[in-house]
Amino acid sequence: MSPDAPRSPKFDVHQDGSASRENQPAGIDHVASGTPADARSGLSSPPPAAEPDLPAHLERLADRARDYVAAASSANTRRAYVSDWTHFAAWCRRHGLDALPPDVQTIGLYITACASGTATADRQPNSVATIERRLSALTWTYAQRGTPLDRTDRHIATVLAGIRNTHAAPPRQKEAVLPEDLIAMLETLDRGSLRGLRDRAMLLVGFGGGLRRSEIVGLDCHRDDTEDGRGWIEILDKGLIVMLRGKTGWREVEIGRGSSDATCPVVALQTWLRLARIGHGPLFRRILGDGKDVGPDRLTDRQVARLVKRAALAAGVRGDLTEGEREKRFAGHSLRAGLASSAEVDERYVQKQLGHASAEMTRRYQRRRDRFRINLTKAAGL
Repeated sequence: MSPDAPRSPKFDVHQDGSASRENQPAGIDHVASGTPADARSGLSSPPPAAEPDLPAHLERLADRARDYVAAASSANTRRAYVSDWTHFAAWCRRHGLDALPPDVQTIGLYITACASGTATADRQPNSVATIERRLSALTWTYAQRGTPLDRTDRHIATVLAGIRNTHAAPPRQKEAVLPEDLIAMLETLDRGSLRGLRDRAMLLVGFGGGLRRSEIVGLDCHRDDTEDGRGWIEILDKGLIVMLRGKTGWREVEIGRGSSDATCPVVALQTWLRLARIGHGPLFRRILGDGKDVGPDRLTDRQVARLVKRAALAAGVRGDLTEGEREKRFAGHSLRAGLASSAEVDERYVQKQLGHASAEMTRRYQRRRDRFRINLTKAAGL
């Protein structure tokens, strides 16, 4: 290596957890000539490795393989990974370090900078969850290049364990939309417009099924309607069957009819499909032009979050908070948490509806459950 080439900062994590470092770069703005192009320019992701030319008869298979690669993770995950790689590459560029190939000591210093607030200009420390996501993004990106990163190396694992012990905090949960809140939110929507009918159906189906926002917009009318669909529906006399594809396979969700047509998820969905003239493809689509036409394109999951925020603000839900605080409190997850918190049934039924593997995960969604139903203090005789 030439004297001018950037070097990874040499710091060592000993078996007892102590750390030492040497050859730390003197200036954060120095960029040496040996830095790879993507680290210098801050590209969103590493350039793909050169691919050998394929015979013509294999090109279609290669295209299909790329489609399967894209389907291996959600669009949200890919966007987050691209953003995290951009963040890491920019940090390397500022410090004159190599982003490629992976260096465990560089990664150890990077996550330390994220935890201490020195990785970005705003000097705000990243949460433990954000740091773990950034590390997952780097691991995934390096793996795609065929240069795997060893997360179990002590330079990474020991530093990360210390970050968890020092900075771990309870997760900030989104506010649950309870039944009375949902009814008030529905009243803010225009029943005389296609957009209002669509939004009513989305809120009621999302709440009744305890669905994630990606599951709501991923629904199709029938099985195999689209390649990007995450499930489909079947309308029966007593309710709605939703088939969903998740990380661990397919699951079935039952959404029963409501006590009145005004709050019935099935009626709301049937009304939307009939007036929007949708019989095939995505259930929830964009409204075009002056609001009288329905397009072919599926909504994105971000539009579900915006809908929940907008309707909650318009309905005055949690009016004791400022508008800014309320906007932060509500999101697509609020519908899922609302069902878990308000359904007065045995916990195992809520767990099945939400698709949770454990009852403990379901309890995290229950914002107003009877926490002291079992009083161990009295049971012990005090």
